[in-house]
Amino acid sequence: MSSIKKIVVIGPESTGKSTLSETLANSFQTVWVPEYARTYLENLGREYTEADLLEIAKGQLAAEDAAMQTANQYLICDTDLYVIKVWSEAKYGRCHPWILEQIAQRKYDMYLLTYIDIAWTDDPLREHPLPEERQYFYNIYRDIVVQSGCQWADVRGTATERLNAATNAVQKLL
Repeated sequence: MSSIKKIVVIGPESTGKSTLSETLANSFQTVWVPEYARTYLENLGREYTEADLLEIAKGQLAAEDAAMQTANQYLICDTDLYVIKVWSEAKYGRCHPWILEQIAQRKYDMYLLTYIDIAWTDDPLREHPLPEERQYFYNIYRDIVVQSGCQWADVRGTATERLNAATNAVQKLL
């Protein structure tokens, strides 16, 4: 059993997950796992398909496993497979069984749920900019973290307020 605590930053698109993940990892002098989907999609050269979500899931887990080797007390993950599950169900109405199996097997110590109080930043990889869409997905992620059985914290406000809330929540893990 690893003594590394695994923390996932989760939430809707354009809610500061990557920024918070990187800043939090720097604050705790550890590593973070960027969202593999971004790298995958930026290099794809075509529209993604449902099959690509399985490859993204595999890449995300491989990056997480690799980062565990150099993590210092904490591993900060910018997303987990729940995000791919929500994405797949929203776009295709289903999720690949392998992804669901991995969700059931992988365990994390904490979720940091990012709120939609950050202004939307346009990006060709983002798909749900409307306020009601953002709220809809926030509610889905909130249900996920509440039902996860893990400790979790709601993270909102300015960048400083978010980092303080996340830092305080993570420090309570020890």
